Amino acid sequence: MITKNLTEAVTQLKQGQLVAIPTETVYGLAANALDGKAVSKIFALKERPVDHPLIVHVSGIEQAKSLVTSFPEKAQKLAKAFWPGPLTLVLPKNDRVPDLTTGGMESVAIRVPNHPAPLAIIEQCGFPLAAPSANPFGRISPTTALHVEQSFGSEAPLIFDGGSCQVGVESTIVSFLDETPCVLRLGGLTIEEIVKLIGPIAQVGKTAKSIAPGMLPQHYAPRTRLLILEEKDPLPAGKLGLLTFNHASNKEVFQAYEILSPEGNLEEAASGFYSALRRLDEASLDAIIAYRFPDKGLGKALNDRLERASHLN
Repeated sequence: MITKNLTEAVTQLKQGQLVAIPTETVYGLAANALDGKAVSKIFALKERPVDHPLIVHVSGIEQAKSLVTSFPEKAQKLAKAFWPGPLTLVLPKNDRVPDLTTGGMESVAIRVPNHPAPLAIIEQCGFPLAAPSANPFGRISPTTALHVEQSFGSEAPLIFDGGSCQVGVESTIVSFLDETPCVLRLGGLTIEEIVKLIGPIAQVGKTAKSIAPGMLPQHYAPRTRLLILEEKDPLPAGKLGLLTFNHASNKEVFQAYEILSPEGNLEEAASGFYSALRRLDEASLDAIIAYRFPDKGLGKALNDRLERASHLN
C-alpha cells in the first residue's frame, strides 16, 4: 500500500515492520537498524545474501557517532560538508549495531539522507534505519513509490510516497577503515568533490571483497540483456532499445530509445537513469544497447552502473 501518512510509517517501523521510504538517491527498504529481527525481514524480502551489509540512515552526525568506535577527522570533515547528502561513510562499529545489519563486518556504513521524509521518520522513531534499495536483490533500483510497488507486487510493504528521487543514483561510499580513505562505490557525490576537500583517496578494485553495498560485479540489472557499445559498433540482430546520454545519430534503428539529457546535464541524466532503464526493460526488447557517459563527475557513477548491469550479459 502506498501512503503519505508519516505517522503510519513510523508506527509500522516501531512495531518491527518494514516500510519503503524515499531518499534523494533511491527508495530504501527500511527497518530498525538496531533490531536484528526487523533487519532479517529486509534480507528475506529482497532475497539478499546475509553477508551483504546494509547502509544505516541516521538523522545527523551525533546519531552516527553513537554507532561507531571512532570517527576520523577526515570523515568528520566530509560529513560536515556533505551530510545530509549522497555520501556514506564506512567506520568501525560498536556493539549497538547488530552483526546482521553489517553483514557480519566489524564496520558499519552510515549516511544522513537529504530528504525531509526519512529525516522526520528517523527523528520520530528514535532509532536509525537500515535501508537498502527497495527492490529484489541485484535488480534495477526504484526512484518512485510506484517502482517499489511494481518490484514486490503483493509482497510489497507499506510504501511512503515522497515523490521522485532527485539524485537518482545511490550514495558514494567512502571507507575509513585504513589509513588512506578509500572509495568503495561511486555514486551521487563526485570523486572530484571529495578529493577537493580531503585530498588523495584510494579506489577499491573491481575484484575486491564486498564490504559495502553495490560492490558485486553484477548489480542494478534489468531482466533484458544489456550491452555497452560505441555508436560506431555493429548492432546485434533483434528488437533493440537504446539508453544514451545526450544524443544518438542512429536512434531511428531502435524500437525504443531513452536520451537522458539532450542538454548534456549529468545531474539530469542521473536523476532519470533508473526510470529510463525500467521503461526499456518493460518494452519487450531482445537487448538494450547502452552508450557510455562522459568519464567525469556523475558520469563515472553512471558508467559504473552500466558495467554492473551488463555483467555476464
